[in-house]
Amino acid sequence: MSIVVTGATGHLGRLVVEQLIEKVPADQVTAVVRDEARAAGLAARGVRLAVADYNTPESFDGLFAAGDKVLLISGNEFDKGRVQQHQVVIDAAKAAGVALLAYTSAPGTLEAALADDHRGTERALRASGVPYSLLRNGWYNENYTENLAPVLEHNAVVQAAGAGRISSAARADYAAAAVAVLTGEDHENTTYELGGDEAWSFAEYAAELSRQTGREIAYNAVSVEDLTGILAGAGVPGPVAAILAGVDASIEKDELVVTSGDLSRLTGRPATPIADSIAAALKS
Repeated sequence: MSIVVTGATGHLGRLVVEQLIEKVPADQVTAVVRDEARAAGLAARGVRLAVADYNTPESFDGLFAAGDKVLLISGNEFDKGRVQQHQVVIDAAKAAGVALLAYTSAPGTLEAALADDHRGTERALRASGVPYSLLRNGWYNENYTENLAPVLEHNAVVQAAGAGRISSAARADYAAAAVAVLTGEDHENTTYELGGDEAWSFAEYAAELSRQTGREIAYNAVSVEDLTGILAGAGVPGPVAAILAGVDASIEKDELVVTSGDLSRLTGRPATPIADSIAAALKS
């Protein structure tokens, strides 16, 4: 039996693997990667590697074994039919008879186009008959704190979310929740709504940035159309820019406010506040 993590060299996947090997022997963890060279550090720590690609179904043949627990981390290729990509993993997991297939989804309240592929994957997973756990991850603090350069250059946070609020948490928190499910018991056929303990608005985010930097950083609320143009002008492909701006429209309606408490219950600790992630980003 192995714990298998797809997308293991991505931002979230690598954190999951690193936290897993703190709890179980490294040789019980299999990291599924597209580029073996990028996973050399994990292999050096004793993690088993498997090379496979969501776009190449045959690469998953025989990858899983009966009794495995698998984490399917959602793909980020919005233009390649993510539900079909995920179906490849679901089919392979069903054929192998895995004990659990956990999937990183999106909050159930999110109605933005970004959620469509997640809902499609959830339907496919339920229909498969494979024991599942839906990890409906809220937004990551790092979605904002990893891209502070333009904010600090212009002394402005530019979003199309109005006064809407977000229950975000750090990637490491969501990774810890996944590890708890993969290493724990009684998580079959469960759904977890995961998000931070305290919701915040972009006005509050700008105020916290101002406090920590000693600058006057404003929150400039723009329209969804304007934000789409700004993102496209910064080099984001048009369809992706529209999807990202659409998330802001959902934030304005508080669709990314999560009140379940599932994240802190699974991890056994409070979620990382946005202020802490800001501090870490400024320090680095």
